[in-house]
Order: sequence, then structure tokens, then C-alpha cells
Amino acid sequence: MFYYLLKYVLLGPLLRLVFRPRTEGLEHVPAQGAAIVAGNHLSLADPLFMPAVLKRRITFLAKAEYFTAPGLTGRLTASFLRHAGQIPVDRSGRAAGQAAIREGLGILAKGELLAIYPEGTRSPDGRLYKGKVGVAMMALAAQVPVIPCAMVGTFEIRPPGGVLPRIRPVAIRFGEPLEFSRFAGMEHDRTVLRAVTDEVMYAILGLSGQEYVDRYAADVKAGQTKERRG
Repeated sequence: MFYYLLKYVLLGPLLRLVFRPRTEGLEHVPAQGAAIVAGNHLSLADPLFMPAVLKRRITFLAKAEYFTAPGLTGRLTASFLRHAGQIPVDRSGRAAGQAAIREGLGILAKGELLAIYPEGTRSPDGRLYKGKVGVAMMALAAQVPVIPCAMVGTFEIRPPGGVLPRIRPVAIRFGEPLEFSRFAGMEHDRTVLRAVTDEVMYAILGLSGQEYVDRYAADVKAGQTKERRG
């Protein structure tokens, strides 16, 4: 209930009034049935804009840090996710990752929409980074389509290290569903998982127009932190 209060009365109208987000390809999101919406991740504002423009409810596998992020946007994000029943994900190890996949499969089993950011963390510089294979594992195990999604302009709203959000044009683009039934039963084949994940990331790249980096964003961030400490 609170999800729809935020979406239609509180947060949604505010976002549409202030940022006037432009949407493309909404017809690619199925009106019913399970599907994964896989997007790029540029800003803490991303999980606010997507629910605001979709007609259906969507559940995010949201990293646990979103529930404790500082600043105005961080508090808004945490409030939206907490009250809307979004799921915090512990990224501390392999067991935590498997638990997140089980949570995602449970959502899909109920015929709902699941949102995931294959990069695993926000882009440190606005570029698109290598995707992790969890999206492929869930798509193949649940046999559901993947809807690629690109957020455009949200990096400029709240770049890493920013305190207050900036007013910038935003676009949310949805691509044609990607269907992977040809790989049914192969959700434990690492080669297949990488191929499926790369196909998803290529579709996101085509929608976003970002520069692609064949490295994990988390590794890049770790390197930056090490350099600053050094």
C-alpha cells in the first residue's frame, strides 16, 4: 500500500514535476508475468526514477548500503525502499550472493517484476562496467525475459561524493525483451552465464550510449580507494 502512496501521491509526482523524466520503450515492459529489468547504475537516484515511471510494481534487490546512505537523496531512497518492501542485499561474500539469488527467484516465482543492477554497484565515473552473472543465473533458472534498461542523466544529478541533488534532464529507456530459453537448464554453466550477462550488458550499452569498461566497477573503486590511502 505504501508503495503506491509514494508512487502516486508523494515521491512520484515530485520527481515528475522537478525532473520531468522522459521515458522510451515502456511498451517493452510486460503488463503481467515475471520479468527481470536489468539496468545501468549511475546514481542513488536510479531506484527512485524507475518505479516512478512504471505502471507495475517492481522490486529491487537493493544493496544494504542503500538503507544507510547519507544525504537527502540517500534518506529518500532508504525510505522508499524500506516502506515499499524492497530487499536489502548483503554483498559480503559468496553465501550472501546465493541468498540474494534465492530472494530474486522467489519474487519471480510470484510472477512479479524484479529489478537488478548487473554491475553490482554504482559506476564511479559514469561509464558502463562489466556485469556480474547473477542476472543470468536468475533469468535461466526462472526462465523469464530480461528487459534492458538505461538511465540517462542521473549521474549528473548526484555524482559520487555529491551532497545535494542537482536538477538535470533524465531519460529512462527500456529495450526489447531478451529471451534465453535456448539455454534452459544451463544456469550453472559459467561460459553460458558469462555469454548471457554480456548480451544483457551489450543491450544496456546500446540504450545508454556509455563508454564500456571490461572490468568490474567494484574492483575499480577498490583501486581508487587504495590509491587515495597510498
